[in-house]
Amino acid sequence: MLGALASGIARRSFLSLTALFVSIGFVLGPGALGVLSFDARSAFVSDLAVIALIVILLRDGLEVEGEMLQRQWHLPLRKLALAMPLTAAIVALAARVLTSLSWSECLLLGALLSPTDPVLSSSVVTNPRVPRLVRHSLNLESGLNDGLALPAVLVLAAALQTGGSHFVWWQFVLESLAIGFGVGLVVGLVAARVVPRGTGLVEGIPPHQKSLYALGVACVAYGLAVLTPHGNGLIAVYVAAITLGIQRPDIRGYFERQAADLVEIVKLGIFVVFGSLLTIHGLFGEGWAAVAIVAVTLLLARPVAVMLALAGTASDMATRAFMAWFGPKGVATMTFSLLVLSDSIAAGRTIFNLAALVVFCSIIAHGCSDTAGAEWMARRSEPPHPVTAG
Repeated sequence: MLGALASGIARRSFLSLTALFVSIGFVLGPGALGVLSFDARSAFVSDLAVIALIVILLRDGLEVEGEMLQRQWHLPLRKLALAMPLTAAIVALAARVLTSLSWSECLLLGALLSPTDPVLSSSVVTNPRVPRLVRHSLNLESGLNDGLALPAVLVLAAALQTGGSHFVWWQFVLESLAIGFGVGLVVGLVAARVVPRGTGLVEGIPPHQKSLYALGVACVAYGLAVLTPHGNGLIAVYVAAITLGIQRPDIRGYFERQAADLVEIVKLGIFVVFGSLLTIHGLFGEGWAAVAIVAVTLLLARPVAVMLALAGTASDMATRAFMAWFGPKGVATMTFSLLVLSDSIAAGRTIFNLAALVVFCSIIAHGCSDTAGAEWMARRSEPPHPVTAG
């Protein structure tokens, strides 16, 4: 109710509903009033985060246009192949200097904070006034880096666990990426052909059922991928969504028009629950070192990594700076941190608290600047009004 009432104010100001949801969860959680109480290691919390990722990756994958994917792939590829590992390395180096964590633990923290969040960047990638190249680049990056960061997180977490010395990391990475991509591609192609084109059957299906069909495709892709050993369900969901959206733009359109409420409900649930898991004592357990890691992650690691990765491209400096700033941390980092917290890692609680503080600050900072940033980029890209001779 509060989110619905405040949505009009948020659209006309720098406020963000995401920041509001997290703040409400924090106030209602044990850090303040103690009304909400969730176990961070419970299956409910982790399953809710996975459901949120499935829904958001489905929406973002469906919005990837085939023409843009064929012609404008170099910017997101540079950010995925260069900026993402460079961001993780800078964060790991800062954590090693500022905290007592080991190199493996610092690398794990860097891997947790390397992906960007498709939820927090939704106001940017869905604004039609923002240039298509910028929206496509941020959308494709935020959708793929979640799944690409997961193998690194699992490998480092397994290396830090007792008895993890027999873990073959390269085999796991290859299997995870290959299975996730293959399952997603097959499910997307089959799903696009199951519903025939231009027949009475399709015309008789209500629009909301076609939207639910797309959601079912995402769930099938995730389920089939995780049923296989080391399968990456998140990559499978995103690849299936891209395939389905390119093959069947009609289904993509139905989902975009019908699923707005579903996306908002998922965002509300995941961020309120996440906010309720935070406490002041836990967030600032490392003192000023935690604050410094937040500053390095948001103000140094991501901007430096993206600017270096996009050096020499046709994009101008303003576009690079815009994409360098909009690398918010959110659902993916939180989900992976919960996985780390549930494992038997000695520094798991410290790593979780550091990552949670970065996510909390990112939600506030990026949530309050996404609308203004999108409008600035839109105004900058619009052609000037013609001058009429008097």
